[in-house]
Amino acid sequence: MATELSDTEGIHEIDHKRSLCSDSDDGYRLQGGVSPVTLGDISERQNISLSYLEQLFGKLRKNGLVTSTRGPGGGYRIRNPLGQITVGEIIRAVDEMVDATQCRGMKNCKGDDECITHELWMGLNERIFEYMDAVSLADLVSKRDMKLSGIKRVNFDHRPRHSN
Repeated sequence: MATELSDTEGIHEIDHKRSLCSDSDDGYRLQGGVSPVTLGDISERQNISLSYLEQLFGKLRKNGLVTSTRGPGGGYRIRNPLGQITVGEIIRAVDEMVDATQCRGMKNCKGDDECITHELWMGLNERIFEYMDAVSLADLVSKRDMKLSGIKRVNFDHRPRHSN
């Protein structure tokens, strides 16, 4: 499934995924709180379809980002500390693709040919993922907490590291 940059629904999907880990109660429970969080609880609190959550969490579990416990009292927990999981990992785990090109990277922007700006947009795609790979879930939770404490605007100060 591709999320084009102009696709606001796709951006909201990314925000839903982020909010699963930073909503005060669900985030605490997912992080290893008292008990696992159920998809039903998340669905109700975040107003996200249960079937959509089942798809997302199946992919997150398959990619080792969450663990699940079956049966009464079961649910999901985040496998690793929040500082060790990046937004980029989550997006890739659930098969989302952020793509600024019109051709979805196929180089057929202009009929069967590559458009003149193809490499520009491909470079932007790379930078977006470099940035998402530099932002951890811990960063998102920290920024959320800052906002809840009254700070109106919170910026991410992460700069992608370039290897020369």
